[in-house]
Amino acid sequence: MDMLYRSSFVDFVPSGHLVLAGLAAFIVVAIVLNALSQVLFADPNRPPVVFHWIPVFGSAVSYGMDPYKFFEDNRKKFGDVFTFVLLGRRMTVALGPQGNDFVLNAKLSDVSAEDAYQHLTTPVFGNGVIYDCPNHRLMEQKKFAKSALTVQAFRTYVPIIVGEVRNYWLKSPQFFGGNPNRASANAHLMTAMPELTIFTASRTLQGKDIRAKFDESFADLYHDLDRGFTPLHFVFPHIPIPASFRRNAAQKKVSDTYMAVIRDRRQRGDFSEFDVINTFLKEGIYKDGVRMTDREIANMQIGILMGGQHTSAATSTWALLHLAADPELCKALYREQIEVCGEDLPDLTYENLQNMTLLNYTIRETLRMHPPLHSLFRKVRSDLAIEGTHYVVPKGHYVMAAPGVPMIDSKYFKDPVTFRPSRWAEAKNEINLDDSGEATTVSKGAKSPYLPFGAGRHRCIGEQFAYVQLGTILAMFIREFTWTLPDSSGVPRPDYSSMVTLPSEPTNIVWTRRKVGEKKPVA
Repeated sequence: MDMLYRSSFVDFVPSGHLVLAGLAAFIVVAIVLNALSQVLFADPNRPPVVFHWIPVFGSAVSYGMDPYKFFEDNRKKFGDVFTFVLLGRRMTVALGPQGNDFVLNAKLSDVSAEDAYQHLTTPVFGNGVIYDCPNHRLMEQKKFAKSALTVQAFRTYVPIIVGEVRNYWLKSPQFFGGNPNRASANAHLMTAMPELTIFTASRTLQGKDIRAKFDESFADLYHDLDRGFTPLHFVFPHIPIPASFRRNAAQKKVSDTYMAVIRDRRQRGDFSEFDVINTFLKEGIYKDGVRMTDREIANMQIGILMGGQHTSAATSTWALLHLAADPELCKALYREQIEVCGEDLPDLTYENLQNMTLLNYTIRETLRMHPPLHSLFRKVRSDLAIEGTHYVVPKGHYVMAAPGVPMIDSKYFKDPVTFRPSRWAEAKNEINLDDSGEATTVSKGAKSPYLPFGAGRHRCIGEQFAYVQLGTILAMFIREFTWTLPDSSGVPRPDYSSMVTLPSEPTNIVWTRRKVGEKKPVA
């Protein structure tokens, strides 16, 4: 009778409902087992794990919404070292200067950036470069690129950037829109600054022929490539969604465009222009005698341009927003230009930028409060002991540094969430000193609390170029405009939805041309 009842019940319930009920039961059991395993079977030889209910998914939401809050909340619970689950990956976080050193200066035999990032970057940059090659190849590629980032080159870049900025203002609807007499308007910075930084970077680093390709359609291709750098693509690099398809198509078209330029230069035998492409064409031979292929040189240009553009677009936007909220600082920066360059404000030179102390402090302070990358990963290649603890990070897990954490820590910077460039002039009085009496915030090694460009073998090679590009762009804005935020809401909060930390919307400013006679007019 009982068997008959059960059979009748099963026949009565629709099969779809049974499947749903079974799935729900499976999920509940998985959640319960996941919770019990964390409470009852914690390994004392591994860092403490941030509690999470949902297996695999882990702490993805709380980390993704606000990484710095996530880091701080868990540091209060566990200290500087803890592990969390991020979409199936176990990430061991090491905070503070010691944590930066542990992750960023780890031995190549112990950790690998290539293993951590290759699946994300190769569909964007292409094969054979950056993280899609052995580390020793990447180190040589960086060396080739650095040979074009010299003071001699920077002296030529400044007037080029000046010209690009003027041309952009004249044409862009965010500024003059073809009307050089336009006196005031509202500009959307997250439209303007990515465009302006990619135009200036392509012209200086890659030459006239590449810059000539950068009409709106070509810039859109770089935007499609940029959309391939998302947290979703970090986990599922080949997920079949429109953004992936556009990324793949853009990579091929951009790489082919560089290939066409390379072929043209080779055919003409003209390598006279001092840019990164010509540097690779002339010097791109590895120590073992293998020459980089033209396709690899083309793919390398994508990586170089995107790397520089990301940092400069985000940093210039943040700087302009902070300056919009601080008119007194803008006035001081304008006075500095007159003092350095003279009353008639002649065109900027590289030497002018080096003598604009407050301008460089402003860039430095912007990078302190808004480093472009909040997290840096490495994949563990062999069991890795954490110095000063009994913890071991197993092979196959990940270690993560968060250089931005000490940069907003009151242990190293007074009033760390206050934008105050003058703190760098007061560094000896307010910033902790190391045993030798030197300021620990100087970006010299992985133990520094100030590392906006990373550290170790993967430290960004473009720091000096970034200061030249950002300094020239900001100096031009200061000469030409005064600007404010459109309302009293203040500087926007960070948006952590992409791999690069950007300001949340709105990112508008209201600009006004300086009075005639107070400024040098736009050519």
